[in-house]
Amino acid sequence: MAKFELKLPKMGESVAEATLTAWLKEVGDTIEADEAVLEIATDKVDSEIPSEVEGILTQKLFEVDAIIEVGQTIAIIETESSFEAVNASIPDVIPSEEPVEAVELESSIEKVQETLTSIASNDARFYSPLVKNIAKKEGITQSELDAVKGSGKEGRVTKQDILSYLSNKPNSPQPQSQPVVQEQQVDNVLSTPSISAVTPVVSRGEDEIIEMTRMGKLVSKHMTDSLQTAAHVQSFIEVDVTKIWNWRLKIKDSFKAREGQNITFTPIFMEAVAHALTLHPMLNVSVQDGEIIKRKNINIGMAAALEDGNLIVPVIKNADQLNLIGMTKRVNDLAIRARTNQLKPDDIQDGTYTVTNVGGFGSIMGTPIINQPQVGILALGAIRKVPAVIETSEGDFIGIRQKMFLSHSYDHRVVNGALGGQFIKTVKEYLEAWDETRTL
Repeated sequence: MAKFELKLPKMGESVAEATLTAWLKEVGDTIEADEAVLEIATDKVDSEIPSEVEGILTQKLFEVDAIIEVGQTIAIIETESSFEAVNASIPDVIPSEEPVEAVELESSIEKVQETLTSIASNDARFYSPLVKNIAKKEGITQSELDAVKGSGKEGRVTKQDILSYLSNKPNSPQPQSQPVVQEQQVDNVLSTPSISAVTPVVSRGEDEIIEMTRMGKLVSKHMTDSLQTAAHVQSFIEVDVTKIWNWRLKIKDSFKAREGQNITFTPIFMEAVAHALTLHPMLNVSVQDGEIIKRKNINIGMAAALEDGNLIVPVIKNADQLNLIGMTKRVNDLAIRARTNQLKPDDIQDGTYTVTNVGGFGSIMGTPIINQPQVGILALGAIRKVPAVIETSEGDFIGIRQKMFLSHSYDHRVVNGALGGQFIKTVKEYLEAWDETRTL
């Protein structure tokens, strides 16, 4: 008889943990190979975790709503396929005529042992990047941090916990002054001041209290961590997409009749971004521990809105190798499966650059937050009819054109203003040079 440890698999480069949302199997249940055992959620996707082996679930090591780190063991599965095999392993402890009670008792004991072990373990306590960053800046030692009482789930130390500790600590350093914050704003760097006093928010009788959703909390943490990590700056450029507008209007009906799918502007923009990334590969990188990792593949994340208002970022793998028909089908497939909650973990992994369409909500431009560990994200503004100066060999004229703004947020730690500006200029030139006679 052998025990198989069901672990939380890697869910993506920037995903270090997940929330257990539901157990699909109970202790004592028989499990087939590749059968789902539990459901988990990250800030990017909800997913099922299947068993790699056939056997019987004998132990659950986490309860619903627990935070699990990648690589941690979630459950134990006996590879024997019968209850008799389980009973045979514990005949001297629990009478064989009570197999269910035996399994439940063994599970309870295991949970107690796990708790005791985790308290003594060096990795017992998870600290978010924000908390670790505050501790590092304020000179808090590991032993001090371990002693801070956490008010978060499972005793985790929150930002408020560590700020409270600092405010009550003798000779604690004062927060940075307001002039420092103003200097950061002048530099156009969207970074959060190192430490500032947090005023508690008090709800009143006429106020409505709305609990943030699980995914909302995860997205919030992911965005906050990104602002703490990267030095955000933005570049903007206006693009004349009249040629693309007219071309799509001309071919969209025939494309739908032949391919059975709609062709939107999104795959056209994705093609332009993939082209720009091939010419500016230093935007297809990640930063880790003082090193720049230059990515071989161009995998473009496509931010998609969900019905509950949250966003998810499925990834178009090897986008530079797709023709426009392939790009259109890939974009449509990911968008549909994102809306119907059918994305798999692999669909949201390994992105190297991200594109988000703020124009879909009527915005003409935006300042998106970088999707860590990437170094750039492009926001597509709304396409609008505007009066514009048209230059011709016979002189300048005023005409009606279809135009949009591109907003490029990038990490100033590794991407300077010249490269950030050149990148969106390349995208602009690609789109404005569109061949109106192009066939698919």
